[in-house]
Amino acid sequence: MSSLRQRLRELARPIRTAIIGTGSIGTGLAYQCGITPGFHPAAVADVDIAKAEQCARLMNMSYEIVENDAQLTSAFDRGVLAVSPDALLLAASDRVDVMIEASNAVYEGALHAHTALQHGQHVVMMNYEAELMYGPLLLSQARTSSRVYTCADGDQPTAIKQLVDDIELWNLEPVMLGNIKGFHDRYTDPAKIAPEADKRRLDHTMCSAYTDGSKLNVEMAVLANGLGARILRPGMTGPRMGSIYDIFQHFDFEKLWRSGDAPIVDYVLGARPKGGVFVIGYTDDAYQQFTFSWFPPDVGPGPFYLFYRPYHLGHIEALRCAAEAFLDHSARLAPVFGMRTNVFCYAKRDLSAGEVLDGMGGYLTYGLIEAVDSKSDTDEGLPQLISGGARLIRDVRKDSRIALKDCDPGPCSQSYGLYRRARGLAQPAPERGAL
Repeated sequence: MSSLRQRLRELARPIRTAIIGTGSIGTGLAYQCGITPGFHPAAVADVDIAKAEQCARLMNMSYEIVENDAQLTSAFDRGVLAVSPDALLLAASDRVDVMIEASNAVYEGALHAHTALQHGQHVVMMNYEAELMYGPLLLSQARTSSRVYTCADGDQPTAIKQLVDDIELWNLEPVMLGNIKGFHDRYTDPAKIAPEADKRRLDHTMCSAYTDGSKLNVEMAVLANGLGARILRPGMTGPRMGSIYDIFQHFDFEKLWRSGDAPIVDYVLGARPKGGVFVIGYTDDAYQQFTFSWFPPDVGPGPFYLFYRPYHLGHIEALRCAAEAFLDHSARLAPVFGMRTNVFCYAKRDLSAGEVLDGMGGYLTYGLIEAVDSKSDTDEGLPQLISGGARLIRDVRKDSRIALKDCDPGPCSQSYGLYRRARGLAQPAPERGAL
């Protein structure tokens, strides 16, 4: 059987790819498309056209700025990289095979994906915020149009999913799906984190979202919705430990297994290897247990075993799932269990009626993963990813959950309406891995 690389080399024509968003990750994705066999970076888009041009120059390709379909078609015909401020222009092209959504826009990111699916493109989501809020709706559309909708390889959720795929193939059952986080300060903000963000050339607000844990909670909610996992409590547990091998001292996996709640998504704080991901798997097979007892490395005392991956490589890894979507019509990770979880707003400080919320990574709220009740109720939480612009109509104490009834949604009303549609698509749990 030919390797994936060989299959890509043997394509009659390369996979024409459009990348939406040319920030750090989007630029890396575009560059990777240019050096990966079988891919052709056909177009990039960003609302900041200067950033899109900077991306094109890094790729060392001839490019043209395009603003309408005729200009886009002309660039495609001549093999020139199309650079546009209009993502929907690229998404509406029937000349693109795969669209990779790598912007940080939540509602707009969903519109880009929706339009791409309408026009026969496979969709790879590096935009985990749009995926969490609208993924079930987009997955339903992809199924209807016989296209692939998938989360991108290279980030923690898909790195964990690869570990799950491995241990399930070995006939182990996943018990915990975990992330290893280095530092956590729920009360940071873009100003406090600016020095660290500047060292890494990161946007201050996004770096704040990493540090206050909101981004972690989003990633683990995406994973839970894709694998049918649960949480032990809002925000997960997150015990601090020196090494990932200490995990057996912090969780009672036997009790968790007997409760029938597995698999669980959670994280650990400060453990080495930094930046890694892990899975705890279970087997009652005597021969497997005997083998694990001597087969290096040490994976645990049994019948619960630790498997970890000490890295994820972002854009460098991302094109495998794009290739598999195009070649095999398969998805790495998608919300096949519907919206089991979401991330809701909690106050970073005492908030007063009349204040306008500033969204994920801002000064006012952090986000915690919670289970989503299939039934609407009067205490429904405010999803953090579409909270920007909502105005509080009552005071909220520090660390208190912000309910939808506490706000006038204001400019996020449209985003919230689409979220309600996506949430309503939650279905009874299919078999794991079914699409």
